[in-house]
Amino acid sequence: MKRKDYQVAFPGTLVVVMVAFLSTIFFANSSLSFAASGKGKSSAVDKTSAVDYTEAQIKQLQGALNITEGQKELWNNLTQVMRENAKEMDALKKERAENTKPMNALEHMKLHRQITETHLNQQNKIIPPFEALYATMSDQQKNITDILFRTGRYGKPHKK
Repeated sequence: MKRKDYQVAFPGTLVVVMVAFLSTIFFANSSLSFAASGKGKSSAVDKTSAVDYTEAQIKQLQGALNITEGQKELWNNLTQVMRENAKEMDALKKERAENTKPMNALEHMKLHRQITETHLNQQNKIIPPFEALYATMSDQQKNITDILFRTGRYGKPHKK
């Protein structure tokens, strides 16, 4: 008798799990399409552009690192690349928001590839000026920089 219960219960459970899985995909896809359409975004998302975020990062770093006169040119080179990267990311975000048609799975994959490639290109652009500045930093500046990159905040551990 137990075998017969298993034969009925297992397919029933499988159907419930598959329905839940497909519902999750459907609702996630519709919310992603809704988000991609630019409708219904929270005001916090609208207000935080990559440029604004980058300016806040630059201000935080500048305040924490006490850049010397000898490091000013290297600092300016780094911040210029940071600002260019932020503008590029905002342009990509704007382009994506203007495309209001729902995306299929392939289009989502291509979008994520484009975002990943953009991030990789930006990392390739920012590493040389950062490396040049980091090489001129005092041990104290390096320690502060290392903490900032590890935690996101100077002197405050990053919450998990």
